[in-house]
Amino acid sequence: MNADRIAVLYRWIEYCAFGKALERRRFAFLPLIREARNVLIAGEGDGRFVARLVEQHPGVRVDVLESSGEMIRLARQRLPPDAQVTFHQGDAMQTPPGGPYDLVVTHFFLDCLSDEETGRFIRGVKQHLSFDAIWLVSDFQQVSFWPASWHSWIWLRVMYAFFRLSTGLRTAKLPQIDRALSGAGFELVAKEEARFGLTVSQLWRLRPKGSQL
Repeated sequence: MNADRIAVLYRWIEYCAFGKALERRRFAFLPLIREARNVLIAGEGDGRFVARLVEQHPGVRVDVLESSGEMIRLARQRLPPDAQVTFHQGDAMQTPPGGPYDLVVTHFFLDCLSDEETGRFIRGVKQHLSFDAIWLVSDFQQVSFWPASWHSWIWLRVMYAFFRLSTGLRTAKLPQIDRALSGAGFELVAKEEARFGLTVSQLWRLRPKGSQL
């Protein structure tokens, strides 16, 4: 997908649809990641999260994987001159640029991938993590209980249709993010839901080798 066409308007499109609900999901667990020093962010978008991360955690070093040059331009404008943030424009499915990372951030990014791509991305990134790394996720989810299930079903189809038309997104349904992270050796340590369960923030930690599920 290529978000260049909607980059300038993306924040306002998001606000019109959800207010600041998605920002609250992105920022939900920032107080819990104070120890992060070497961070990988995939699909940062217009820079609202990385700007807040740098503001609250001075000295953090960040690699950002982002396919949209226009999103990168907007994100750079939000950062202070001394921010240790390096942008890498290209396919986030490629090999991460550095490491070892103690924090990975994927906010509303994995929903753009298929199940196969999600699993492959997580396994690839895992090879570049420290032994106790944290994975911070914010994303959408399909709710199973009625009537909230109809709310999420409608919103997900509207959003996938919009991004398919505006960015060329090929994915048409959510991947099984929880299963992919758990299968790669991560355990869920914190979770918050909002919008009748449509949006979720999660904090996952890499399980030590040899630990039991």
